[in-house]
Amino acid sequence: MRPLVWGGAACLLFLPALVMRLYPQAGVDWTALDFAVMGVLLAAVCGLYEFAAWLGGSLVYRAGFGVAVLAGFLTIWVNLAVGMLGSEGNVANLMFVGVLGIAGLGSLLARFRAAGMANAMFAAALAQLAAVGIAMAVGGFGERELALTAGFALPWLLAGALFRYAAR
Repeated sequence: MRPLVWGGAACLLFLPALVMRLYPQAGVDWTALDFAVMGVLLAAVCGLYEFAAWLGGSLVYRAGFGVAVLAGFLTIWVNLAVGMLGSEGNVANLMFVGVLGIAGLGSLLARFRAAGMANAMFAAALAQLAAVGIAMAVGGFGERELALTAGFALPWLLAGALFRYAAR
């Protein structure tokens, strides 16, 4: 499985270069920095996959770990690319660093045990929704934007539910 994971990450990193070369009208215009940042993100995701495999555990635990990593990756990627709230430069997007911090620190404090990981993921989902609540109170964001941002709580909730099931 390892070659598939790392090879898939390399293909994902190669894809924008291929699109830029073959379909310039597509509007994909990545800089060297864009490729470097995405390379670091993909390496982190693959490294976390390796860590999860090393931890072992049931298939449900590993699925929860995978969903949590995917939620974190997508949170970072969306915020860097377009921003969850406003544009990528909007200071409101810094709230999602807190969401990631809660998930990561909670996982560390739980020593990656399923029951504690469940609590950390549920806390991350709550933090995601709290960020949306704060954005609503501040104002200036569209309803669809707020709904999509709130929807990012779903993978955190799914990861929490999978960890809760794995803890039984």
